[in-house]
Amino acid sequence: MSDVKRLKRLLLSLADTGLRVGWLSDQLERWPLPRAARVLDELCDENERSDPEAREALLAVALYLVSRGPSPVVDRLRDEAEARRLLGLSRLLRRAPAPVMVDRPASELPVPDYGAGRELTLGERRSLARRPSRRSFDKLLSDPHPLVIRLLLQNPKLTEDDVVRLVSRRPARAEAMAEIAQAVRWLSRSRVRLAIVLNPGSPPEMAIPLLPVCKRTELKEVVRATETSMVLRATALELLERRPPIKEPDLAEAVLQ
Repeated sequence: MSDVKRLKRLLLSLADTGLRVGWLSDQLERWPLPRAARVLDELCDENERSDPEAREALLAVALYLVSRGPSPVVDRLRDEAEARRLLGLSRLLRRAPAPVMVDRPASELPVPDYGAGRELTLGERRSLARRPSRRSFDKLLSDPHPLVIRLLLQNPKLTEDDVVRLVSRRPARAEAMAEIAQAVRWLSRSRVRLAIVLNPGSPPEMAIPLLPVCKRTELKEVVRATETSMVLRATALELLERRPPIKEPDLAEAVLQ
């Protein structure tokens, strides 16, 4: 059995995406760099040919890369891909300019008015973020402190629509995005991923690894999104052009591509 087939089998044997990302993190730090780069590149190639198992496995890889952000491990993989002309992996790890729309640090942003007649302390806002009630959610989604966002992302009452609102905010809030990068539960949702990719303020190390697991219709939307970076749009176009042509009768399958 080839390394890439073994990787797919092992990843897909784990039912939970978080477990897949954790397992992958442990394995990639053990593998020799040339092997890791080669296997990931083969997985990218299979995904670009619209192999459904490869796409599901690559989602775990993408979420692992998003969670790491700029890191020596990612830098080494990128350098190896560029040196060996591993084009699929290079697309997954492509560099892009930092976004122009950069928000102020959380410490400089105003705390929302929670209607208490005074500014709530950080401890009070964190307590609100833990509560099983949506009463303060509109304010919490606007709270600048990353610890509040972290707790809110774990709240069982939070919905996908809430998270899409959070990641679509412009200018993007860098510290909030950093918390979302660790939220595998929400990054597993395609609407959340697309909202991140389409936000021109999203960090490129977060947006670009999510592109290869976009559906065909989503890639077209990225290509048309003139506010996003040229690198992002060019990568989306490359991925789109590498997808197999759609057969007219297979409309249901086309939606998945």
